[in-house]
Amino acid sequence: MTNEQIKNLLDKQRTYYKSGATIPVKFRIEQLKKLYKTVKKYQNEVNDALKSDLGKSHFEGFMCESGLVLSEISYMIRHTKKFAKRKTVATPITNFASHCFKQPVPYGNTLIMSPWNYPFLLTIDPLADAISAGNTAIVKPSAYSPATSKIIEKIVTECFSPEYVAIVTGGRAENQALLDQKFDFVFFTGSQAVGKEVLRKTAEYLTPAVLELGGKSPCIVGKSANIKLAAKRIVFGKFLNCGQTCVAPDYIICDSSVKDKFVSEVIKQIELQYGKNPLENVNYGKIINEKHFERLKGLIDKSKVVAGGEVNNKTHQIAPTVMDNVTEDDLVMGEEIFGPIMPILTFDDFDKLVEELKNKDKPLALYLFSSDKKHVERVTKELSYGGGCINDVVVHLATSEMGFGGVGESGMGTYHGKDGFDAFSHYKSVMDKKTWIDLPMRYQPYNKLYEKLLHMFLR
Repeated sequence: MTNEQIKNLLDKQRTYYKSGATIPVKFRIEQLKKLYKTVKKYQNEVNDALKSDLGKSHFEGFMCESGLVLSEISYMIRHTKKFAKRKTVATPITNFASHCFKQPVPYGNTLIMSPWNYPFLLTIDPLADAISAGNTAIVKPSAYSPATSKIIEKIVTECFSPEYVAIVTGGRAENQALLDQKFDFVFFTGSQAVGKEVLRKTAEYLTPAVLELGGKSPCIVGKSANIKLAAKRIVFGKFLNCGQTCVAPDYIICDSSVKDKFVSEVIKQIELQYGKNPLENVNYGKIINEKHFERLKGLIDKSKVVAGGEVNNKTHQIAPTVMDNVTEDDLVMGEEIFGPIMPILTFDDFDKLVEELKNKDKPLALYLFSSDKKHVERVTKELSYGGGCINDVVVHLATSEMGFGGVGESGMGTYHGKDGFDAFSHYKSVMDKKTWIDLPMRYQPYNKLYEKLLHMFLR
């Protein structure tokens, strides 16, 4: 799509939004129902596309993408009416008599830019939130997941007219052309590097944005943890989608007193979950492309590999790989891994570890396996991170009842459920002042009595 075509598309969406067509709650719910029905219709094709792009099995595709999408859409169908209602707030006596309320209103014309690692989920989830809030949307899926982008285009085109919701496919040129336009709101999921560029572009127009980024999310395994269960859950979350998950445990920090036991259990769990030869497992996925495949191979230090390490250059697959005795100086600790490599570091002093984590970039997720309530309290209250789990990994994002998002270097803003509606809405503060009385104290000439009254009311 050319720059001129994108501009014309956005102009049509501006005209459509200004017509007021997207504002009625009944209309929004109807569109969400239409989207739900169409996703269900093409569910098998969606899962086929995910298999083509990322090697995901149909089970994983449904569990982690299409199923979660259906859950979010149905949640928004049930709750949009409630979310869209004005909220009455208390009125101070100094503004007697009046009625104060907050009215959620759509931002207007929005842009949703999605990534390749969960290409269906991270496109349609925010789209459902944008529709629920009453916006129009231009959706830009990733060029790295072409099969999924194609089925997304099919679903959106069948559901909506382009002046309401439209798809723009392509690569960097289209991304740039979109970011050169003035939207009312931008929702971006992707890398920190691209997120910075998005924020620079939106700043030119003072456009609000939500950025869902990533980072090195630590997973702490304490000496009081259930080691066997911790290994089982960590192996699941780390190697899900071949580690190409923004909230996957990036690296493990294990209490040195239980490290050997933990490593042993991790190795057992890899075989239990993926078999003796994971690269022959038909349900084990692949790295998205050769560029990322080669990058990941370069992060593996063979001298520290205690499990895995095998690769298939033809299929772009890397076996679940565990590296022991890793230090902060290793290459694998220099960047977000985003692949099936599990580095294991150790600690001896939990309090010292917490202080060290305070000095690192704020991660998108943080996980703690422990039964020590004091340790849990320190991690949940003192450390800054987007979200996480106690005694599990990854699964905190699979609910519409909690917002999902980053903080600091890992992003800004949250979505899912009510938080998603709020992300795509502006809450307009309105005071409805009555005309049957008009208190005189704010008007000149001022006098001592009114001054005393103000001091009483405004203390």
